[in-house]
Amino acid sequence: MSNNQITVTGPMPVALLAGGAKAQSKFLEFFTAQIRNVNTRRSYAKAAVEFLGWCEQRGARSLNAITPIHVSGWIEELTGAHAAPTVKQRLAAVRHLFDWLVIGQVMDANPAHSVRGPKHSRKRGKTPVLSPEEARQLLDSIPTDTLIGKRDRALIGLMTYTFARIGAASGMAVRDVYPQNRRLWVRLHEKGGKQVELPCHHTLESYLDDYIEAAGLKEDPRAPLFQTIKRGTGRLSGTPLPQQDAHAMIQRRAIAAGISTAVCNHTFRATGITAYLKNGGTLEKAANIANHSSTRTTQLYDRRSDDVSLDEIERILI
Repeated sequence: MSNNQITVTGPMPVALLAGGAKAQSKFLEFFTAQIRNVNTRRSYAKAAVEFLGWCEQRGARSLNAITPIHVSGWIEELTGAHAAPTVKQRLAAVRHLFDWLVIGQVMDANPAHSVRGPKHSRKRGKTPVLSPEEARQLLDSIPTDTLIGKRDRALIGLMTYTFARIGAASGMAVRDVYPQNRRLWVRLHEKGGKQVELPCHHTLESYLDDYIEAAGLKEDPRAPLFQTIKRGTGRLSGTPLPQQDAHAMIQRRAIAAGISTAVCNHTFRATGITAYLKNGGTLEKAANIANHSSTRTTQLYDRRSDDVSLDEIERILI
């Protein structure tokens, strides 16, 4: 199964083949009709195919042959190899899929309904966060005498100053940067189809202006804002910058800047949120800017307590 939105590599699982055309159709329908987020589709599809393959190896070669015991055994095996959030996500994937197949009268009951995932409670996020000094060091270290340097600085600055997810940043078009009330604004298309419009921090405004001007993008408002560079030309290719390429770029820039903290695409979202809260911002406003439906999610990105913890540890005078 594959199109631009869904990717399931390999042959159709045996359990679906045994269920006939209706089972296969409902399986594909689940990913096209029920799940709008591309990343969720990808991870759910991977989990579903892996689980059905796991069941096949253990003799459950049809959908109605799968029992809660199979689901429980799979979860037990996953728990020994993966973090609790990963296991819970994979359980959610098969649970939602089977719900859909029960509603579609493909299965008699949902075998994952009664299976519990591993317990997991987290008050502090795992995303690496840069200090304001490290963030400034990284941004200042990027050479801006080339177009690729201006692009990279603008992308990192955007994620830092707007708390944007990499998916929203890499999905922007040139027209999503626009003037309003004598200020530059950005329009971000975030998860769940939500659109966020924000004024630019003055530093981000200068980064974007510099990049767009150098790239000659003003005359092409529908073009991707952040694009790959044509090999050997130093010019934009017209192709949006993939998230994996952005991640590789961030790794290179961090190493070149002498940043020892591990970084990822989400680092700048967490860095911006923490810096905002340290300077008197409110959790509610941070959640609004970050497009979080709950402040509890925003709290996972709030790493102000790290400073408190370090101060307390230094009290151990031995």
